[in-house]
Amino acid sequence: MRHFRFSVLFSLLALPAAFAWGQKTVLGGMQALILALFLGIMEVSLSFDNAVVNASVLRHLEEKWRRYFLTWGILIAVFGMRLVLPLLIVALATGLEWTEVVRTALLQPEEYARHVQAAHIPIAAFGGMFLLMVFLAFLFDEGKTLHWLGAVEEKLAAVGKVESIEIVVALLALLSVEVFLPEAEKLGALIAGIWGIVAFVLTDSLSDSFAVSAQVPIRSGILGFLYLQVLDASFSLDGVVGAFAITKDVVVIMLGLGIGAMFVRSLTVFLVHKGTLEQYVFLEHGAFYAIGALALIMLTSMVVKVSEVIAGLVGVSLIVLSLISSIRYKAESI
Repeated sequence: MRHFRFSVLFSLLALPAAFAWGQKTVLGGMQALILALFLGIMEVSLSFDNAVVNASVLRHLEEKWRRYFLTWGILIAVFGMRLVLPLLIVALATGLEWTEVVRTALLQPEEYARHVQAAHIPIAAFGGMFLLMVFLAFLFDEGKTLHWLGAVEEKLAAVGKVESIEIVVALLALLSVEVFLPEAEKLGALIAGIWGIVAFVLTDSLSDSFAVSAQVPIRSGILGFLYLQVLDASFSLDGVVGAFAITKDVVVIMLGLGIGAMFVRSLTVFLVHKGTLEQYVFLEHGAFYAIGALALIMLTSMVVKVSEVIAGLVGVSLIVLSLISSIRYKAESI
């Protein structure tokens, strides 16, 4: 329970804050509280794969950086990714002054939500490409010795011998989606997608300088911390946009998703301290395949509407299957 004490404390502060805010708006206090609670539960249920992948990075960090992940990191996750980033996106997309965007978010939530949803394509392009690169780097890792999908995965890992193959595959995926986009959206999607690739290459390349061996890349110190923030941002982008289908109130969204983000981070630390990834060896594989699925869903959502629930169900299904495989593998090894 100690791993979740900060999450519980944050929830005990956030829910009354949502109630107090709701009393000043048309939502009403109780409805705002219920919506914040629902958004928190939704964020946790859809982000278990995020927690597992975060744990695979966090287990290589020193204890102080794990603490920062739950303190300064959560400030970035709640206020940065769930509040400031959507405001920034609207400001860039509309050309409005920052103060005007904040005023619109607080006083004209319907208009603000419309602006955020209108920016869905570049948001999905950036997040989708970053997550796709995370998955492809795992899939084409020739240093892997354990393969969940057996010979198929082993052959795919061997493809990693081709230099920068993950970038080539990612760009082909982006260009394939571009074909189906309206002409007015193509350039913005292309630029956002390329920035997603650049963000991954920069964080991954810097992190490789801290490798402990040729086969075990370690993201340590501030680089690991920053990598986790970018990874969290990519996971949260689509969730922030999807939250506007539930409520248009940006404060309630921030508080609700913040509760979920806090529990996901606590779960990440719990997985690390319990050594869960070492006990269930295919759990990490399942999480990376869930990331690949989420990346493809985000890219697909640029063309057709895809419910966040579908992404969550696919992710959870892959995690469960990998857990079952891990239990069988463990039993056979005894």
